[in-house]
Amino acid sequence: MLNCSRVGVGAEQGREENKIEQPHHKDSCSSRSNMEGGGHGSGLFPLHRCKTIHLVRHAQGIHNVEGDKNYKAYLNPDYFDAHLTPLGWQQVHNLRNHVRSSQLIDKIDLVVASPLLRTLQTAVGVFGGEGYTEKTDVLPLMVANAGNSNRAAISSLNCPPIVAIELCREHLGVHPCDRRRSISEYQFLFPAVDFSLIDSDEDTWWKANVRETKEELAARGLKFLNWLWTRKEKEIAIVTHSGFLFHTLNAFGSDCHLLVKKEITKHFANCELRSMVIVDRSMTGSETSTTNYPGKIPSGPDLPSDVADENSDK
Repeated sequence: MLNCSRVGVGAEQGREENKIEQPHHKDSCSSRSNMEGGGHGSGLFPLHRCKTIHLVRHAQGIHNVEGDKNYKAYLNPDYFDAHLTPLGWQQVHNLRNHVRSSQLIDKIDLVVASPLLRTLQTAVGVFGGEGYTEKTDVLPLMVANAGNSNRAAISSLNCPPIVAIELCREHLGVHPCDRRRSISEYQFLFPAVDFSLIDSDEDTWWKANVRETKEELAARGLKFLNWLWTRKEKEIAIVTHSGFLFHTLNAFGSDCHLLVKKEITKHFANCELRSMVIVDRSMTGSETSTTNYPGKIPSGPDLPSDVADENSDK
């Protein structure tokens, strides 16, 4: 569980850099024995102040193959907006089977993807519908052979909606593999993916000679978590990147046992899925519960026995 207070609730999406309040690492909702015992133990939160997020790193891209051997390969312009390898598509197939056999696919309200080819391919491949037929008037999530995939078109029926947002992109700048193509190109390749939250057709975030700092990346990650709180969906899958996940998640877990901290912050493998809970401990824009019941209907005398005991002792 990511025990973050909401970080600057309702932050706007965009390129401008907003000042971001850092999360409180001390769990103010921990039990008293937990706090007296050193800070590790149980935490308690109202359910309607929580969201479940399923974090997914994209499957293997062509840049990963050479990059694993030589880090300088990430500077190769041939890997611009890298697409998935055949092994990457096998990883997608395996994760797709898992989210269906575990019935996770039935719980997910929304899929959020970084607007790069490898993350979009992973998102539609894992969470998209079954085989697409051109006889329907519904747009496909992905057209056939999108991004040299050698894959059939993917249907947008019977699956959660997929939306793309810039905030969960990989470490920005210098590496061509992390530069995106135009949104109009993506809209042709992924017709049923929602790109409406992206302001610019061209990539204005990536700079050839300026690398985003780790601190800037972590701040952007916290801003992304902010944005999740503006959504009504309670269970969200996020398809993103290794660096983004690592630097964002490292902001959390300081009030946990070391092994839990490690579980939160360790690097993701290609196409790994990890489920977590984020908690809004602020009161700003809080939602009402859909499951709480007020009780005492119809009204009548209602003095709990423990309160009566306390009153009798006075």
